[in-house]
Amino acid sequence: MEYKKQIGSLTETVIAQGASDLHLIAGNRPVVRVSGSLTTLLSEPELSNADMEGFIDALLSDEQKKRFLETKEIDFSWSYGDKARFRGNGYVERGVIGIALRLIPQQIKTLAELNLPPILETFAGREQGFFLVVGPVGQGKTTTLASMIELINQTRSDHIITIEDPIEYLFENKRSLVDQREVRIDTASFDVALQSVFRQDVDVVMIGEMRTPETISTAVTAAETGHLVFSTLHTNNAAQTVDRIIDSFPAAQQGQIRIQLASSLIGIFSQRLVPRVAGGLIPVYELMINNDAVGNLIREKRTHELQTVIETGTSEGMIDMNRSLAELVRAGEITIETAYSRSWNPKTLERLL
Repeated sequence: MEYKKQIGSLTETVIAQGASDLHLIAGNRPVVRVSGSLTTLLSEPELSNADMEGFIDALLSDEQKKRFLETKEIDFSWSYGDKARFRGNGYVERGVIGIALRLIPQQIKTLAELNLPPILETFAGREQGFFLVVGPVGQGKTTTLASMIELINQTRSDHIITIEDPIEYLFENKRSLVDQREVRIDTASFDVALQSVFRQDVDVVMIGEMRTPETISTAVTAAETGHLVFSTLHTNNAAQTVDRIIDSFPAAQQGQIRIQLASSLIGIFSQRLVPRVAGGLIPVYELMINNDAVGNLIREKRTHELQTVIETGTSEGMIDMNRSLAELVRAGEITIETAYSRSWNPKTLERLL
């Protein structure tokens, strides 16, 4: 089998079916995810481990293959000419190889095209601060950040640096100068790259993911010292995000990080993608904006009260997840059943419907 040709053929299928993901694993036929649901490609043959080794050879560089053989897992990106780009992960499952490929759209959509609230534009217009997009894996966090970075790219004359593992969306310089650095290829680590931005005359930093206390600490410091910093975390909501950040530090350092976070944070946007009545997926979301009340709650270890501030802060632009769900139900975009299944507090949602 010509594996480069075969992966190209599977990519064409992904594009034709409007799929978001492609799964390849020995002992199974290829599987795609369309509108959130997995579908087996019955027209494709079952894959052997030799096939998977062929795909790994076609998708990875020599250095990446060496790392994969050593660690049994790897993150990578792969382009199918100018037609498609994927974020990939190779792994081993019960002794056989698996590959998960997530399609990255070629065109970076606007916030409006993504059905996201226009208030996010105000955060892209800030000169400094720390803004987080949070949610589980596969819920569109990277796409939302890409849209905000592209808005800056189109409207401001800034130096933007992204630090990613791997690089996902590709930006073309417009009004801004955009440098994209990939961990292990362009820099040793997130921490090293983030330390370097202070010497690179940077205005805006986008960190693909905050994985260590060192990265979080440097990101917060960058926001305090006049930079606009964007990043993501795999957390469910604003309160959990604040707790996750603080709890990642030793007890002796938590007081200091609380103070820094309370002053540098500008907002936390939590999102989910849910099935749309008309087909496809649509985002539901929560937005916490850091005002005096939020800052005080973070400093005073009262993060359990943040949800109440969000629910009562609509006049300041805050968005409650239940309110977002209820609005989509009333607009006929999602079913009541979908709304209840995604709600963190169904009793509150019931009062809004």
